[in-house]
Amino acid sequence: ARLGTSTEVLLVNDGSRDGTERLLADLATRDPRFRAIHFSRNFGHQAAITAGVQLARGRAVIVMDADLQASPELLEQMLAKWREGYHVVYAKRESRRHESALKRGLAYSFYRVLTRLSDVRIPEDTGDFCLMDRVIVDHLNAMPERNRYMRGLRAWLGFRQTAVTFVRPPRAAGEPKYAFRKSLSLGLNAILSFSKVPLRLGTYLGFVVSGFSFLLAIVFVVMRLMGMEVMVRGWASTIVLVLFLGGVQLLTLGIIGEYLSRIYDEVK
Repeated sequence: ARLGTSTEVLLVNDGSRDGTERLLADLATRDPRFRAIHFSRNFGHQAAITAGVQLARGRAVIVMDADLQASPELLEQMLAKWREGYHVVYAKRESRRHESALKRGLAYSFYRVLTRLSDVRIPEDTGDFCLMDRVIVDHLNAMPERNRYMRGLRAWLGFRQTAVTFVRPPRAAGEPKYAFRKSLSLGLNAILSFSKVPLRLGTYLGFVVSGFSFLLAIVFVVMRLMGMEVMVRGWASTIVLVLFLGGVQLLTLGIIGEYLSRIYDEVK
């Protein structure tokens, strides 16, 4: 009633092995506003969000994690921004003081690296907690990607987007299931999905190695003209030739990488 609009709540059970399925089924039976979605196994966080977004029927869709670290108090602010005409309202964390220093440092570094590498301006210090207008939801549902980074996809779509800030509260109960391995996988997926830099590393390294081989050749020629001998006869020409050929190979890989990046874009 506080939200001032009719609502439905989709609860996605990502293959839980405890009593979650039964509890959600009971809740959906008692209250028709709740619907439960059960995966046959654990498919991952982004797959769970995708399933919920695909089945949501509202004019606006809010994505939240069940641990309530995404503050429900922000829902009214999000709806107010949406009624002002914004298509995406995302929650931006002002503080993560309840998390370990290592996790805070890694998260801070990841968002800054992603911003520098990405071809899309993905807001920093934001998660999947957001409100999306139906037009955004329909476009997301039309996208065929399977390896999804949802916060990157919603940024790629554009439209009018804004943030509401909050201080992330500590987890109320339970232990987080999102281990470092899963976080690393999500981070790599984000970089590989929205950046061509990894494919261009061969080009950059090729230019560096080739340039170094030319500089080294000039140094050896100058040393020869000055009468300075290299330690082993034939060593200078061999080193220059190996570096030059290595640079050419890296440049060739970089060219292949450029074509692969374009194929990747077309396939997506």
